[in-house]
Amino acid sequence: MRSKFLLASLLCAVCALGLVGAPQSQAHGKQARHHPRHAPAQRNGLPPQLAGLLAASRLPAAHVSLYVARVGDADMTRRSNPRPLLALNADLPRNSASTMKLITTAASLDLLGPDYRWRTATYTDGVIENRVLHGNLYVRGTGDPKLVPEEMVKLVADIRDAGIDRIDGDLVLDRSYYGSGIRDGGPIDDALDRPYNVSPDPLLYSFKALSFTFNAGPAQGVDISVLPPLSPLTIDNSLTAVGGPCGDWLSRIHPRLETDSSGALVAHFSGGYPVSCGTQQWNVAAPDANQFFLDGFRALWLAAGGQLDGGVRDGVVPPGARLVASYRGQTLAQAIYDMNKFSNNVMARQIFLTLGAREEKPPATLDKARQAVRNWLAQAHLSMPGLVLDNGSGLSRNARITAADMGRLLQYAINRPTGQQFMQSLPLVGVDGTMRNRLKDDGVSGNAYVKTGTLDDVRAIAGYVGTAAGDSYVVVGIINDPQAGAGVALLNGLLDWVYHHAP
Repeated sequence: MRSKFLLASLLCAVCALGLVGAPQSQAHGKQARHHPRHAPAQRNGLPPQLAGLLAASRLPAAHVSLYVARVGDADMTRRSNPRPLLALNADLPRNSASTMKLITTAASLDLLGPDYRWRTATYTDGVIENRVLHGNLYVRGTGDPKLVPEEMVKLVADIRDAGIDRIDGDLVLDRSYYGSGIRDGGPIDDALDRPYNVSPDPLLYSFKALSFTFNAGPAQGVDISVLPPLSPLTIDNSLTAVGGPCGDWLSRIHPRLETDSSGALVAHFSGGYPVSCGTQQWNVAAPDANQFFLDGFRALWLAAGGQLDGGVRDGVVPPGARLVASYRGQTLAQAIYDMNKFSNNVMARQIFLTLGAREEKPPATLDKARQAVRNWLAQAHLSMPGLVLDNGSGLSRNARITAADMGRLLQYAINRPTGQQFMQSLPLVGVDGTMRNRLKDDGVSGNAYVKTGTLDDVRAIAGYVGTAAGDSYVVVGIINDPQAGAGVALLNGLLDWVYHHAP
């Protein structure tokens, strides 16, 4: 596969600048002839292809930053950035949206290591008799960014293996690993029910979000399924399958999520679901973190044959409490893969806070995390005077970085021993993640790993392109403008131009 060849080639380029995205003859072991290519003559600082796309976008050039440079070796990039092939406003700090996750990614790989795992532990100060826990079960989290049902079920099994079938006390959630105020951070907009606005949580379960899947079923019915499993959860399904185009299907099914008098979730759907929509999903943030954790835990606990009599509340593990079961989640390498491929904001914020807790000691705070990253940048000799750190995810109106500094970060990261994990975590153009539907029919498809960034007034890309000529380049594009969406064709064109024309 081209993508596998690209990966192997780009990692080799770290040592000896060679052969990224080379022709298929070379991939099969034949020595392809190397024909040096020269980029077309530039006009007003941009090659004609890109100048035309910029003009077509009607965006002011002053609102656009572009940066392209050949991948250099570790010694070269430690001293300075390689001379860029292309640079436009590359030293102006801009909001780069979710491409800021690349700083969190690189710092965490260095400071935590790719095999780092988060620990979730349970304790009790009660008594276990005849497989009944007479007392509370305390759950202490450390900010696992991917405590999903497939992982929680392992913790449930460990608790059962500790000799417990029934819990007659409460589930007490210990969130002391984070400092006060972390969960109270305001959303970036008024869409409080959108998963991207979920706040960090030491006991974040399944991203604190529900995913409803809709399928037009037989006899004009519509089937609805939901993840994660919750107990209890009621789905009030009054949908009918209808004809016509899919269009704005979500507004036609009138989704509504609320809690009843007992605190249990009830999801309401009514109206017509177009058969032409096929399978669709609606993702929504749960309204209450404690209830969501309890209902998710209870669903898995009951499925395993357990019984839970109590409710849920906040608290801390008391002195003298005994460990019941401890579970370590997925590795950092696995977490950054999901975080970057799908631009998961709350995962990035959890990892960012972990840096503060590990380097500056718990409880984690944003100030500690920012200081940990600043210290790491200094140790890595990555001077970034224009950098403004916020929450580590890029979901921010305040975060800033220059295109040149982002390019230097990319140079640094690919030259690290963890360069493979870093690069593989980025979306593969035309294949997966947030780049799966872009440039699918272009030569660059399958030959570039690129992180995207999107806010209302921001569009950005940052990553690596393996060229048709057999070299590798870091590519950064950042647009800050109220009409930034008009610049997507320019950013796509930048990737296409590098693939086809970079020397």
